[in-house]
Amino acid sequence: RLGGPWLLGLLARLLLWGSPGARGSYLRRSSSCMPIPQRMALCYDIGYSDMRIPNLLEHETMTEVIQQSSSWLPLLARECHPDARIFLCSLFAPICLDRLIFPCRSLCEAVKRSCAPVMACYGYPWPEILNCNKFPADHELCIAAVSMDENSSSRRMPRASCKDCELEEASTAREILESLCANDFAVKIRILRRNTTTTISDFDLDPSKVEVLKHGPLLRTEIPARLQQWLDIDATCAHNIMRGTQAGVFVVSGDVQSDKVVVNKAYAWQKRNRNLHQAVRRWKHHRCPEQAG
Repeated sequence: RLGGPWLLGLLARLLLWGSPGARGSYLRRSSSCMPIPQRMALCYDIGYSDMRIPNLLEHETMTEVIQQSSSWLPLLARECHPDARIFLCSLFAPICLDRLIFPCRSLCEAVKRSCAPVMACYGYPWPEILNCNKFPADHELCIAAVSMDENSSSRRMPRASCKDCELEEASTAREILESLCANDFAVKIRILRRNTTTTISDFDLDPSKVEVLKHGPLLRTEIPARLQQWLDIDATCAHNIMRGTQAGVFVVSGDVQSDKVVVNKAYAWQKRNRNLHQAVRRWKHHRCPEQAG
């Protein structure tokens, strides 16, 4: 079973190549074709059903492949790059063709740029086994990036924040006011989920629904652009806040760090969140401790 535009593109390129290139090496006699098991969550249902063993990382058994590949699932959950799964599966579960096809160096570099900083958050360096210099240049036969086409090459790749951000429960109005005081900025905004076919959700800020409660070191006029930048580069945080909805109104607060804003707290603006409504009403006349002193 074959599927997915990236796979069709690869097969089309193979028809044009008469020789394997420096890294499109012919198969070893010991190599065999095996179904990708459902237990291999990283690559099961990726668009083709069979893979080569040993793989391109020299894993000799399916048990070893499943064990080693599962360690990458948390990184994919952070949505650090839309092509991360394709890159990893090209190595862990190479497609069954008459030769081994490596990922392009540019694909490795693109995934590394976005994902290595996320790994560093948890103390893990980019592994030497994935050294991008080991992979072929784009003019050779290899698996290229899918997301970086003419329509998306100028788009900033989302970067998951080191700090997880979750939707908060609206506790007491007093605690919410204290939280707003502790942060650099606080706004009430409406977020929309774009229709997308990529593996990463895209979000838009509704500029007509921005209510600035506290602007702190930011100019009021720059807040919408700064918040859209946050939605663009912190996919994990926005995804956690939206919780699968297509649109929603939220009160968010956070800090200004260098050239970006970081959201620390987010509350859903819903009728049942009476404490949140009360806190926002009282905010206009509320004096934070440092102001009162």
